[in-house]
Amino acid sequence: MTLRKTVHPSGLRIVTEEIPNVRSAAFGIWVNVGSRDESPRVAGASHFLEHLLFKGTKTRTALEISSAIEAVGGEMNAFTSKEYTCFYARVIDTDLPLAIDVIADLITSSLGRPEDVESERKVVLEEISMRDDDPSDLVHDLFAETFFGDTPVGRPILGTVESITEISRNSVFNYYKKKYLPQDIVVSVAGNIKHQKVIDQVLKAMSKDEFLGSDKYPANMRASTPIRRKGEQVGLIYRKTEQAHLFLGVDGVARDDERRFAMSVLSAALGGGMSSRLFQEVREKRGLAYSVYSYAQQFAGTGMLGFYAGCTPKKATEVIRIIREVLNDVAVNGLTHEELLRAQGAVKGTLVLSQEDTGSRMSRIGKSELVHGEVLGFNEILNSISAVSSSAIRELAGEFLAKSPTLAIVGPFNKESVFEKVMA
Repeated sequence: MTLRKTVHPSGLRIVTEEIPNVRSAAFGIWVNVGSRDESPRVAGASHFLEHLLFKGTKTRTALEISSAIEAVGGEMNAFTSKEYTCFYARVIDTDLPLAIDVIADLITSSLGRPEDVESERKVVLEEISMRDDDPSDLVHDLFAETFFGDTPVGRPILGTVESITEISRNSVFNYYKKKYLPQDIVVSVAGNIKHQKVIDQVLKAMSKDEFLGSDKYPANMRASTPIRRKGEQVGLIYRKTEQAHLFLGVDGVARDDERRFAMSVLSAALGGGMSSRLFQEVREKRGLAYSVYSYAQQFAGTGMLGFYAGCTPKKATEVIRIIREVLNDVAVNGLTHEELLRAQGAVKGTLVLSQEDTGSRMSRIGKSELVHGEVLGFNEILNSISAVSSSAIRELAGEFLAKSPTLAIVGPFNKESVFEKVMA
């Protein structure tokens, strides 16, 4: 397997991983724009635009875009996050030129017609409604809003009903023209490919409508200035549900923090699987919840470490108390040697197994180049995880887990005061 990178004079970066023993290829275009880049007035614009670009270009209708990839048995999709947007396709290796041409067409030549904006507005509003009907999903947006407050990271990726209803075609299209620039784009390709051949195909496809200029622009790497604004300690949304969906979270490390590997190990030890501390304490020993897990997120300048559980509403305060006790114990005493080894093995094993297909490899190299400006070697990452020590974990836990957490909860509760005592 060979990793290579080419930077075009426009600033467009192209990274490839050649995997000659497969018959597939995955192609992705990563754009350095997400909901964090939006003002409140255009909240949800990045995600709205992701939808809109599939509605038609100068040479393809929406049906022609989707049918082109499906006709060769491929898959195509896109997603938007807080800090980036990705458009991707996975096809048989011989159909890679088609995938490149179709996905690149979305980026260089979308029309954003007024009628398409109105049509997709309804779709996005339905997606917001679907999110609101799923409390296990809604609680994560509630936590971000409660924890980060009214900041770009705190606002939901989908936007709000109000912002999506009011956003205009001009606002979305101007956002597209301003944010989708070559220097803010990474193209990643993995599979049975040849680097130079991919370069030729990508540059041909991306040169449409003079998208690639002749001047070199530096990549826009996000500033690491902390943006955390303290929100409320408890966020509550009433829903008449059979389960209470709760999420506790604390500060975490930023995406350029070298301790991010230790944070992934700590998260795995706390709630990464059936042998994790929280799973054992909440589910196995007491039977208080079916689903218990944790995860860490890193952004430019900030991060978080969070813990989810779904339980009977009457047991919510007890589950919160147990989670807090576990966090306090690890903050004071760290992990046992056995827990550390299990967590390291889990993180490494999950990483290796996740890279068994070309789509995952394309995602790894594309996201790494966009976020960090480089692609770390696989062995380098595994060695960094193995190097996490008990003392590093104890120091990390002492710094972050000892702080008072923020709670988000969705369920049949009318007042935040119900949880103030257990959160004190």
